[in-house]
Amino acid sequence: MQHFSTDDQLNLFRLPVGWQYLVANDLGGTLDPTFLSTYDSIMQSCLATGALCILDVHNYARWNGGIVGQGGPTNDQFSNLWVQLAQKYAAQANVVFGLMNEPHDLDMPTWAATVQQAVTAIRDNGATSQMILLSGTNYDAVGGFANTSAPALSSVQDSDGTYDKLIYEAHQYLDGQGGTTTECITNGVDDTLAPLTTYLRSVGRRAMLTETGGGNTASCETDVCAELSHLNYNSDVWMGWVGWAAGM
Repeated sequence: MQHFSTDDQLNLFRLPVGWQYLVANDLGGTLDPTFLSTYDSIMQSCLATGALCILDVHNYARWNGGIVGQGGPTNDQFSNLWVQLAQKYAAQANVVFGLMNEPHDLDMPTWAATVQQAVTAIRDNGATSQMILLSGTNYDAVGGFANTSAPALSSVQDSDGTYDKLIYEAHQYLDGQGGTTTECITNGVDDTLAPLTTYLRSVGRRAMLTETGGGNTASCETDVCAELSHLNYNSDVWMGWVGWAAGM
């Protein structure tokens, strides 16, 4: 990662990991020391660059198909994972806790209660300086986030009653197919990003676009640049972005 930081001036990296791997497929169990050592070596390489490093639990709010807090793993089992991760990285201020990648097809008020328990668990276990990313439903899609996810997530508070370090997490691809094709068909600004930008500013909240990307094509070069220009111009509410595509 050092060459990306030095040569390309990148200062935000996202490091995905599966919940099952972290606990050796033992739901509610302790962190597996062998796997954690491997993952932590990647995390430390990231931290050595001076960048922010997102610890991204990449499970879609599920464990083997069961929805967290909604018939699958319990909130206690989920927060137990974050207790252990918080204890591990409590002294690392540049670790960003990505609670859950792309939840979908779930009840948002119930999910917000799950998120609140995890946030409280992190703070109660010494990790008080780090940002925490809050994901909504519909795979974190930018489009509709203000209406489908934000109202429920707005109830989630830090232990001191604030939300300055609680950052909304959103995703957007520009090909109309979830980032699976090479041509872009929109820059995603007027129809999705701009409405969310307006919403964030109106309620005093901030977000990160932690997945976006496009193919190595002229259409995507134009559209991705327009998308990122919008984020840069509105940096009071957009804290950053992560390229989530080969070659980005």
